[in-house]
Amino acid sequence: MSQDTQNAGIDSAGHDTDAVPGSAPLGSGAAGMGRIVKRETHTSRAVVSVIAAGLVMAVFGYALLETGVRAIGQPPWLVDPQTAAERVVALPAGIPPLLLGVTGAVIAMAGLFFFLNAVLPGRRARHLLPDRRAAVVVDDEVIAAALARRARLAANVAKEQVMVVVSRNRITVNVRPTSGVPLRPDAVLEAVRREVEEMGPWPMPEVRIQVATAGVVGA
Repeated sequence: MSQDTQNAGIDSAGHDTDAVPGSAPLGSGAAGMGRIVKRETHTSRAVVSVIAAGLVMAVFGYALLETGVRAIGQPPWLVDPQTAAERVVALPAGIPPLLLGVTGAVIAMAGLFFFLNAVLPGRRARHLLPDRRAAVVVDDEVIAAALARRARLAANVAKEQVMVVVSRNRITVNVRPTSGVPLRPDAVLEAVRREVEEMGPWPMPEVRIQVATAGVVGA
């Protein structure tokens, strides 16, 4: 999201014509460059994987510990495995409904968190721009800043009156016109579309414009 100009930060990620149509042919390091591009445009799941593995190891490690303690005839550290199994089978008996509901909600949220991290693509707010020598990864905020500047000039309004939101497949241009000054939405939309076509981001988003019904009082 951007209201006008911002500092542009562009990361050069390497060669990858599969990701950026129109770029130069792939060289011998295409596979490695492709991995770099994917790393720059997708979030890493390493942290979530480590957390999930740590939880699984902790649960099974504790179960193994309690089982070993029981096998040598020593008292359990926290709860005897057989007693724990009997309590699980007897659920929800012996547990207050409020505690049971809170525990179930926490477990469900944790499960949903890990499930969504596993199935969702995890894309970052970035687009790829074509280049003959490199695959250029650009933050969506940088694209939004450039488009906001173009829309502001086409609409002849102040920078505070234009806000551009860039997502993976859509660009939304929000314009607040100046009271008493006519605004041509089609001209603004066409100017932004031309700018997007010149950039050539991949994937190519659809451009839409929204003009506020309430205008801004001019200075």
